Amino acid sequence: MSQLWSQLQFFLPGWLDVVQILIVAFLLFRLLLFIQRTRAVQILAGVLVILAAYLLSQVLRLTLIEYLLGTLLQYGAIAALVVFQPELRAALSSLGQSRLLRVVTPMPGKQLIDEIVSAVTELARKKTGAIIALEREVGLDEYAQTGSREQVRVSAAMLQTIFTPGTPLHDGAVIIVGADIRAAGAILPLTQFAVTDKGLGTRHRAAIGLSEETDALVIVVSEETAKISVAVRGRLERDIDSARLREILGGALPEGAGPLAPAPTRV
Repeated sequence: MSQLWSQLQFFLPGWLDVVQILIVAFLLFRLLLFIQRTRAVQILAGVLVILAAYLLSQVLRLTLIEYLLGTLLQYGAIAALVVFQPELRAALSSLGQSRLLRVVTPMPGKQLIDEIVSAVTELARKKTGAIIALEREVGLDEYAQTGSREQVRVSAAMLQTIFTPGTPLHDGAVIIVGADIRAAGAILPLTQFAVTDKGLGTRHRAAIGLSEETDALVIVVSEETAKISVAVRGRLERDIDSARLREILGGALPEGAGPLAPAPTRV
């Protein structure tokens, strides 16, 4: 009996094992959270399908298919490093910028909303085109690298200055992370789906495109119509006023300006 108990002791985790399991679980959770709603999810799904086919070929003893899939998986690890290069670079960058590794004084959510609404309202009044992307759980570092990297506090004056016509950064997008402007003049991906409204310009298509690939909240000011629009999860809400914009941001921003929570949307 004592011998059996000693053998079962092997399967009982110690406190160090529990710590390691929790660390690995946390890292896997953060990894899945990071790649959700990005192209990496589709690629990962494809890899899982190939892996399932490989295991099935082993069970059914389909030697030729097993050999081909085994070779594909063997060299697929190297290919994955190339395919996932932007995501890996963004993940390492966001790790260094993690709030767990730095101490910051968060800007109150109401103050941040006031600054953004004030800037957007004034830009619309002047018919100045603008596009502002607010990061949520999915990192936008990949897109921030296409523009001028910044690290300045969000303010209405700063946003209006960036989008002033004739300045080098006015044509690109501003990316906001928490209460900081992290990039200006960034290039965003255009939507890959057909847009029925031919009146939508490049900024609107870029806003929809980014909201399709990530969970970002994107604000657009049209320089032709001076109307404000918001894109979330591939859907564009057009011609909103400052009160509606404040309502959307109020449902998205926490008390302290950390990553944004889901915002209410409507077509």
